[in-house]
Amino acid sequence: MKKLLSVFTALAVAVALLTGSIAVPTLMRPLYYAHITPLHLPERSGMTQEEIVRAYDEVLDYCTGISDEFSAGILPFSAEGADHFADCRELFLLDYRLFTASVIILAAVLVYSRKHRLHRFLNRGPAFWGASSLTAVLLTVGTLATANFDRAFEVFHTLFFPGKDNWVLYANVDPIIRIMPVEYFRECALVVLGLILAETVVITAIDVKNSA
Repeated sequence: MKKLLSVFTALAVAVALLTGSIAVPTLMRPLYYAHITPLHLPERSGMTQEEIVRAYDEVLDYCTGISDEFSAGILPFSAEGADHFADCRELFLLDYRLFTASVIILAAVLVYSRKHRLHRFLNRGPAFWGASSLTAVLLTVGTLATANFDRAFEVFHTLFFPGKDNWVLYANVDPIIRIMPVEYFRECALVVLGLILAETVVITAIDVKNSA
């Protein structure tokens, strides 16, 4: 029973770290604002910085569930484009729900572990195994993606939007892609990976200290 609970806890840790780290770039809007000038978005789009910020904020309001109607500032959009962001909204909200559920589970496990010691595999706790396993997988995927991020971007959309091609947007009908280029999503991926690496280091240090 203790072994099974430890495996379940490791899985919950991995889910919490992954979904929590993914949530950061979707909720921390200053991260996007800081990329407007370096990515030359005003020149790419012909928009002012204020117009870009407003368009991005309205898209994020919709995707994060703040607004129930899709809009993108002064930018027009196609029905297919709006449908794609509706799909994105579902993924965003699913991520937040999974993060919340995993945190609740871990809180319950923490309370339980105060009276009942969890099983340790090879003298390492479930948090260590959850974090290190997730990091190993993401480093492998990240290494492969680095070789061809555009291809990795396509594979990601194929996996998470199965059977759909509305994620392929064209600037003449969905100019939102001019202010949300692939380069920005690459930076977001690096932020997610960096957060998970940092969290894994902290968890490992705590686990080593507890095992001493």
